[in-house]
Amino acid sequence: MAEKKKITFNLSWIYFLILIGIGYLLFNNQRNSAPEKIEWPQVQTMIREGDVAEISFVRNDYKGEVKIRPEKLAKYTDLFPGGNPPGRPPHFYFLVSSKFDPETTFEALNAQLTPVEQFKVVIKNEDHIWSDIMQMILPLLILIVFWVLMFRGMNRGMGGPGGGGGMNPFNAGKANTREADKNDVKVTFKDVAGLYGAKEEVMEIVDFLKNPQKYTALGGKIPKGALLVGPPGTGKTLLAKAVAGEANVPFFSISGSDFVEMFVGVGASRVRDLFRQAKEKAPCIVFIDEIDAVGRARAKNGGFSSNDERENTLNQLLTEMDGFGTNSGVIVLAATNRADILDQALMRAGRFDRQIHVELPELKEREEIFKVHLRNIKLGDDFDVAFMAKHTPGFSGADIANVCNEAALTAARRNHEKVMQQDFLDAVDRIIGGLERKSNTIMTPAEKRTTAYHEAGHALVGWLLPYADPVFKVSIIPRGKALGLTWSLPEERKNWSKSVMLDQMSMLLGGRVAEEILNGEPSTGALNDLERMTGMAYAMVQYYGMSEKVGALSFYDSSGARGYNLVKPYSEKTAELMDQEVKAIVQQVHERTRKLIEDHKEEFMHLGALLLEKEVIFAEDIEKVLGPKVKPAADDQFPTEEKPEA
Repeated sequence: MAEKKKITFNLSWIYFLILIGIGYLLFNNQRNSAPEKIEWPQVQTMIREGDVAEISFVRNDYKGEVKIRPEKLAKYTDLFPGGNPPGRPPHFYFLVSSKFDPETTFEALNAQLTPVEQFKVVIKNEDHIWSDIMQMILPLLILIVFWVLMFRGMNRGMGGPGGGGGMNPFNAGKANTREADKNDVKVTFKDVAGLYGAKEEVMEIVDFLKNPQKYTALGGKIPKGALLVGPPGTGKTLLAKAVAGEANVPFFSISGSDFVEMFVGVGASRVRDLFRQAKEKAPCIVFIDEIDAVGRARAKNGGFSSNDERENTLNQLLTEMDGFGTNSGVIVLAATNRADILDQALMRAGRFDRQIHVELPELKEREEIFKVHLRNIKLGDDFDVAFMAKHTPGFSGADIANVCNEAALTAARRNHEKVMQQDFLDAVDRIIGGLERKSNTIMTPAEKRTTAYHEAGHALVGWLLPYADPVFKVSIIPRGKALGLTWSLPEERKNWSKSVMLDQMSMLLGGRVAEEILNGEPSTGALNDLERMTGMAYAMVQYYGMSEKVGALSFYDSSGARGYNLVKPYSEKTAELMDQEVKAIVQQVHERTRKLIEDHKEEFMHLGALLLEKEVIFAEDIEKVLGPKVKPAADDQFPTEEKPEA
């Protein structure tokens, strides 16, 4: 039996409903007891007919209130909303000008009536000072009470009264820090697979705080900060959680965006409050996630991209980390995937003494990460964790976690009792290419034929060039926005030679060249291939110095500071030369790719026909058509551009 979900109530909404009810009652009561307005001629007619019992006239308001005799009220029911007169008199009121003489006028009207029909006259002056003050103050007080109660409830829901302010305006300058409770944090270093160097660095920081005498006995100083740098999903925040779970000292965590506010001075105030809390509980660790939100390099041309409030916050952070004061015992741990845009003053030693690079996991590390995420998954007998690690090059730890979860969901949809190897492969395909589209109306027969030979061109070029990534699978089943996909297993290279880049570009261009050979003209299907190939060509010329005419020059900006300059670091003549060199490289790659496919046209047509028949082919099928995959020579560690044709 499913557990019933507990319903919780927010007191702020109860206050809100109570205020609405009070307002409705006040408004409704005032409306029911308020007299209706009539004109002075109507009052004279009522008087002459003997229907008026009393008139109360306020001299300083030029306003008169009329009380009708009870037995005469039935005559005037049509003048009241709904036909119901007010519960208590007066029943009507009228307004007159400042020239109105009440004594003379009412005395003359009474003289025309019989003693029984005459009405009582009350003339007075009223003091409205307090009533006017209350009318102005009371609505404002109600709004203030409502505002305070509502935002106090929101603040409690966003971190509690001591949790850093939330939306309470009186706590705007307080840092929204969260102190980790060791009993609540279940992540330890055992849960962090791979990341060998990074994990050792972080574990050493924890050891600094546990055994400071071990390091200070020889005259060393405990580092003040460490910056975790790496692509998204590689485990930077996970490492911080492990530190919180392992350290026996207070651990404060906050996001860089929590410092950024539209109000002047709030960010700097929150930085001061954060370090004040940390000093009170030193030794401790402060973790700032996504520090690039507040640590971006300060603008040199303030008129275009300056943000004074953000820069003031950064200046305060710099001062707190290493300024005139001391922060002994407070270690700052920060994470970012955009270290290139951080301010250089923030990166220097004394603030962040260590930069810990958390890179994408390699083969052995991926295997360990798979084992961590497979703990609670029922695996089939055919599952091979080493094979899956090889099948997921370039995947981050978060990607691998997503693969395991998707595989379990896929197996559940198929009513499997265990998660099989194929479920994992389908999960990888879904993450890389997107959801499979099974509709038969997506492609016409002509489009399907073009797609098949387009992918066959990729596969053939990738199979026959030694430095192209080995092809694993080719499919013409539409996934996501792609009509077809060629899966390859990239070699995990750290250093790319010019020959490797040219082979990779040829493989990218293989689909477009295949369309030109098959149909005599290209199509729009090669957009993504051309985009990636063009980026590689410009990188060869502008960044890696792989052009003879441009020379061994690099215009790459590793600091990120050049983004603030409006002038390029090269002349227009050099820019034109670089464009010419890029076009020459692309033309060279195009001619080479076309010759390769035409030299193996029979095998190319066979591959395309096989794809049309099966829709999905694997490396074994390609090997039957083209033979073994062409690989570089075993001793060819530094390949040159000149290679024998495949």
